[in-house]
Amino acid sequence: MIAFGGNALLRAGEKGTFAQQMQNVEDTCAQLCHLAARGYNLVIGHGNGPQVGNAMLRHEAGKKVFGLEAMPMDFCGAETQGSIAYMIETGMEKVLRRAGLDRKVVSLVTRVEVAADDPMFLNPTKPVGPYYESAGSDGVYREDPQGRGWRKVVPSPVPVRINNIGLVEKLAREGYVVVTVGGGGIPVVKDGEGYRGVEAVIDKDLACALAATSMKADEFYILTDVPKVYINFRTPQEKAIDTMTAEDAEKYLAEGMFAEGSMAPKVRAGIQFVRGGGKECVITAAGQLDNPACGTRITL
Repeated sequence: MIAFGGNALLRAGEKGTFAQQMQNVEDTCAQLCHLAARGYNLVIGHGNGPQVGNAMLRHEAGKKVFGLEAMPMDFCGAETQGSIAYMIETGMEKVLRRAGLDRKVVSLVTRVEVAADDPMFLNPTKPVGPYYESAGSDGVYREDPQGRGWRKVVPSPVPVRINNIGLVEKLAREGYVVVTVGGGGIPVVKDGEGYRGVEAVIDKDLACALAATSMKADEFYILTDVPKVYINFRTPQEKAIDTMTAEDAEKYLAEGMFAEGSMAPKVRAGIQFVRGGGKECVITAAGQLDNPACGTRITL
């Protein structure tokens, strides 16, 4: 199982054109070929933070200019899942062909179940979408601490079940490269007729960890913008970690060594994976994947 962020597709300083995102996807997929060449069966999950924000901007513009109904968060999640999966599928097929690897790529738009009584629904904290001059009336808004305006905040509930995960596992074990749980999955809760979407954002690393344990994956790779996990990051005492046990990782989390919204959720996802039966979680940069000993490894 591999998880990489939405910023791997849309990088800082870029306008986010299709050509830019397609090139970024292809560059990342080229690194994933190192794993495919070693015989790994691959399942790819991805973030969608910048993309879903842009989708919300487009819906908002359509509402203001043309009077079109702005779509809810679950719809925006599905929209970006499909568009990003299309880019990954296209890019991955191209680099596999260049590498002489006969692997097919398939994408699944994936709903992820969350609990209707998750306490996060009472305390929305995840900022999404554009900044506004004042709070809106269509949900909960909070003022940005850096003075950039007001942003809508939505809950970030814990994922409890990946829809169609059995099919994902079957396809992966048959040799397909599978793209799934994009953006953490489309958040849904059970109702009397099946499922309904909710205004929420699921952490993609936790969703990928759940997918990995559900499939009984051996390894879970979380790709980020640094080659290893560090304690005392960006201080004179900075130190890279080669390996750490789940117990070590929990101790570092308790000491505040990993920033929330950055490395902390990745480490938590790694702990969840190895505690759920996985062999090891590797946190590293995509450009390091040509080295079999790359990154920081979390083990039980």
